[in-house]
Amino acid sequence: MTVNQRHSKNSATIAEKNNGKDEGIVAQTGKTWGRDRGVLYAVLPAKIGYGQRTPAGYILPYKVNGLLAWTISHAVYLAGAYYFSWWSPSIIHDNWGSLLIAANIYGFFLTFFVYFKAYYFPTHPADRKYSGSVLYDLMMGIEMNPRFGELWDFKLFHNGRPGIVAWTMINLSFAAAQYQAIGTEIVGEDGEWKRVWGMLGWVRGKTGCYVTNSMILLNILHATYVLDFFYNEDWYLRTIDIAHDHFGFYLAWGDTVWLPWMYTLQSHYLVRNPVDLSTPYFLFVLAMGFSGYYIFRAVNHQKDYVRRADGNCKVWGKPATFIRTKFITSDGTEHSSTLITCGYWGE
Repeated sequence: MTVNQRHSKNSATIAEKNNGKDEGIVAQTGKTWGRDRGVLYAVLPAKIGYGQRTPAGYILPYKVNGLLAWTISHAVYLAGAYYFSWWSPSIIHDNWGSLLIAANIYGFFLTFFVYFKAYYFPTHPADRKYSGSVLYDLMMGIEMNPRFGELWDFKLFHNGRPGIVAWTMINLSFAAAQYQAIGTEIVGEDGEWKRVWGMLGWVRGKTGCYVTNSMILLNILHATYVLDFFYNEDWYLRTIDIAHDHFGFYLAWGDTVWLPWMYTLQSHYLVRNPVDLSTPYFLFVLAMGFSGYYIFRAVNHQKDYVRRADGNCKVWGKPATFIRTKFITSDGTEHSSTLITCGYWGE
């Protein structure tokens, strides 16, 4: 039996054992995950951020409290798993199919709900966009910023809460599943001991569980993106997702199903195909990941910085260059904006 075959057998055994323990909890979680994130979004302390001007001329306020919501959600998950033993830390991995069905039901329900909301009780009627095609309007959305009340925004909530909060939690759960299942694979196929990089460093022995350094690397890089996203959530309000996209299936289903299921595919693979990287290769990939992310953030920061300063700033030590543009919103008012042409964007 190969290493991966033994690992798959261990994974199936552990999942079967944990399924019985967690079945009731999973059923409850499937019903309450989105609701509880919604409550946190509504009640947690938040600063107020502002997005770009909408086509109808609105500059909308948003509650920015994603980092606190992420922290509380993960604290509850980890405490429930490791301190109170309410559920297995691999609960998400062990019940992946059931959670996928629940997420799809919610994603499709949300799509049709916001479609009918746009017709019968829109938040900002002047910001609606009709294509004349029911299918297109369902897919791309009619309302730009559907809301409950003044601040509970569908688009910011679903872009940032259920899916992105779940992203790192899913990775942690799959890391826990690997830790539980990998077991005696510390022994090589030739029966000799081999060294592996576990959670506490290099481990040498014939028995025991560990997490591969590739899984640790994955969790570090993904968590970097997620934590930075929430730390700079105010900046996100001026990106395409919030500033230009209308809210339909593309975002409703995409944020609740596509994002958490597709963005975590690497952790799925590593549970079933555990890989240990050499230390130099681990460090190389880590450095490449951080370098790429730094460039990504720097590029977007320059654009936001120049726009906020209305061009009266320096980029890379030189006066910023930009194109001054004009546009007219649906209320007939003319506005101006700046398009950066320096730094990463032009020089």
